[in-house]
Amino acid sequence: MTMRRFWLLYAAGWVPLILFYAAATQGDAVFKGELQIFDALFGAAWSLGPAPLLLALVWPFTGWLDKRRSGPISAVMFHTAGAVLFVITWHAIIFVIATYAFSPESARRAAQSFFVWQAMWGLMMYAVVAGVFHAVRAVDAARMQAIATAQAETLLTRSELVALRNKLNPHFLFNTLHSIIALTRKDAKAAETALLKFSDMLRYVLETEKSGVDMVKLADELQFVRDYLDLEALRLGDRLSIDWQIDAAAESHLVPALSVQPLVENSIKHAFNPRSQRGNLTISARLDVAGQQIDIAVTDDGPGCAEATMSQSAGLGVRTVERRLKLEYGDRAAFNIRTSPGAGFRVHMLIPLAAQ
Repeated sequence: MTMRRFWLLYAAGWVPLILFYAAATQGDAVFKGELQIFDALFGAAWSLGPAPLLLALVWPFTGWLDKRRSGPISAVMFHTAGAVLFVITWHAIIFVIATYAFSPESARRAAQSFFVWQAMWGLMMYAVVAGVFHAVRAVDAARMQAIATAQAETLLTRSELVALRNKLNPHFLFNTLHSIIALTRKDAKAAETALLKFSDMLRYVLETEKSGVDMVKLADELQFVRDYLDLEALRLGDRLSIDWQIDAAAESHLVPALSVQPLVENSIKHAFNPRSQRGNLTISARLDVAGQQIDIAVTDDGPGCAEATMSQSAGLGVRTVERRLKLEYGDRAAFNIRTSPGAGFRVHMLIPLAAQ
């Protein structure tokens, strides 16, 4: 909330109070049928007039208390002193106004007759204003904290995404280059094809990094996955069996870059690398029944793991994809992992369709 809007709302809040105050102070006239609306409003205005201005000073006072990080008891003591000071100052100003506007004697009689109940009014007004000001500051602080948290999560996710892109360096690049070098001795044509796929992969990563745009067509992401799996097949050979279940209608829609490949890489790392027997990897992508989301799943028939083990050793890739979906789409996206010892590993995600 802007300060201008805040103070406009503050001023507007006094209007119904002035009307109520006017009716309360003219109760006898109302019952006698002698109420003069203008006189009632004028009397309420000059009586309450100093109060809104004086109570506006409670705003910086609450700010000082917040910065001081006063505890509840300390804050109550400060506000009690502030309320008493407000009541005394308010009545002193009213007395001065009445003295010069009417006469000293009438001002003295008014002060004597109205002091007790107006003091109670003053204490209540101070309590309400102080409470509202503290509430406004609390809401603003919560909003700023939420913004800061979101910005921190965004920076964290971007850092993890950069790390994810750089993650191609240590194991995959070395293994792939080693496989291509070995392949050149056996099949130069196949080695050339592998180098082209390797080049396409690097170009995909570099282009998404350079452009700063994290959304790509599903078809491009899947092509990146295909190139990745073709290069892994150089090392895994017949141990890697892939079942593609792709709905062509989904391929033109946008998904976060590097959202499918990390899930596939996770399966390669945990389901295929440790084993010597043949394994199956299923990659599916389709539009859901309502046509509002892309349904993507990566499933392997590897050894799987217990949920406790998964939570302790979740890789950077899987964790980053889940965090990015949560940050980008909130509750509109879904990310679920299903696994157990001996039952393989399945990652399923629903990504809302983006505006094309």
